[in-house]
Amino acid sequence: MARPSAASSHRRGRSRRRPGPIGRVEGAGPESGALPLDRLIHERTRLGIISALAVNASLSFSELKTLLKTTDGNLSVHARKLEQAQYVACAKFFKGRVPRTEYHLTAAGRRALETYLDHMEALIRATRER
Repeated sequence: MARPSAASSHRRGRSRRRPGPIGRVEGAGPESGALPLDRLIHERTRLGIISALAVNASLSFSELKTLLKTTDGNLSVHARKLEQAQYVACAKFFKGRVPRTEYHLTAAGRRALETYLDHMEALIRATRER
């Protein structure tokens, strides 16, 4: 079966372009020095990983998978992106004869989450003030 062209996808309301920054708040534009939402954290699964690690010293791959109700592949891809951004660190070791992968939030990850939450709070305040 042939894939739909970009033009036909666009006509049906889908675009192949990545969405721009979310949440434009008055006084928070580029001229004010405010940054757009961190798209890396904003994605649902990655936000779940970061949030879970923010309230736990560390979590195993299995614990995160169960907590987030996701698949091995999905969790692996999202965790790797967070590792590449140095928001989470991964330790692989054996517990007895069983391989174990544990994740913990880095200082950079905690700062990124705090910045993200501050931005979301500003968006909520701006929305409620209207």
